[in-house]
Amino acid sequence: MNTNSVVSPAVKIKRKAKKDYIGMQSVLFLLPAWILLLVFVVGPILLTFYFAFTNLTLTGAEAKSTQFIGFQNFLSMFQDPDFRISVLNTIVFLLLSAVIGQQVLGFILAVLMKEKNKTFRRIIGIIVIAGWVTPEIVVAFCWVAFLGDNGTLNIILQHIGLKPVTWLYTFPMVSVVIANIWHGTAFSMLVFQAALDDVPKSVEEAAVMDGASRLQVLSKIVLPMIKGSVVTNMILVTLQTLGVFTLIYAMTGGGPGTSTQTLPIFMYNQAFVNYQLGYGTAISLILLLIGIVASLIYIRSMKVKV
Repeated sequence: MNTNSVVSPAVKIKRKAKKDYIGMQSVLFLLPAWILLLVFVVGPILLTFYFAFTNLTLTGAEAKSTQFIGFQNFLSMFQDPDFRISVLNTIVFLLLSAVIGQQVLGFILAVLMKEKNKTFRRIIGIIVIAGWVTPEIVVAFCWVAFLGDNGTLNIILQHIGLKPVTWLYTFPMVSVVIANIWHGTAFSMLVFQAALDDVPKSVEEAAVMDGASRLQVLSKIVLPMIKGSVVTNMILVTLQTLGVFTLIYAMTGGGPGTSTQTLPIFMYNQAFVNYQLGYGTAISLILLLIGIVASLIYIRSMKVKV
């Protein structure tokens, strides 16, 4: 017999009141967290969207009376040749250092370390992760010291009879791409290591017994099984790379000229060098849009459910 049918209305009311009381307590306990979230996360996001449509500046008459100007910042932006160069530099930097560099190198390192003993994995892991945990500004100075006119690389070239090269001036984009790959590859390696460790060995062994080569096992079996981790890592690495500022600014300052001026550098120059905060905020929304579009492309191309 159903026990709910014999429960009196008074008991039902008491149970409902108790449930409402517990729910109210939960709300009260979470209230400080919600307030902090609204003040420090939701509030700045809403202000960012608002300022992007204003003429907010740090100096001049507009600084005293900020006005809503609609899409004027975005119209000016799309007519600015420096903005188009910055978008192109951002895409090149993203593709070379994140999508290709960190992803591919991180995956290769994870595959090479998969069947090695714990001591070897620990030593290599510490070496690779050391670059990841190093602050960007320190990484930038290390690579400036290595690629500078009187840097370590040019000293090595002179010792073997070759002429020194002004790497940061002649190959600025290549220099910052290599530095970012060195700095961020460890994260991809850790993600892929965790994913590869979850692939059953029996599946790989069965494929090898059926005549599949190591490359075929990797491309036809392993990669499809870990495509969720691949997409997740690609999204995280992309968003992190889109926000790289300190590394590039300390190494090249966005130069020579505009050769390494990515959107974060361009946004900084407009907002804090030219004091056009509204214009700089509008640029940040374009940067956000690029990250969203890239993430959607990854998810659709790999056919991963979210």
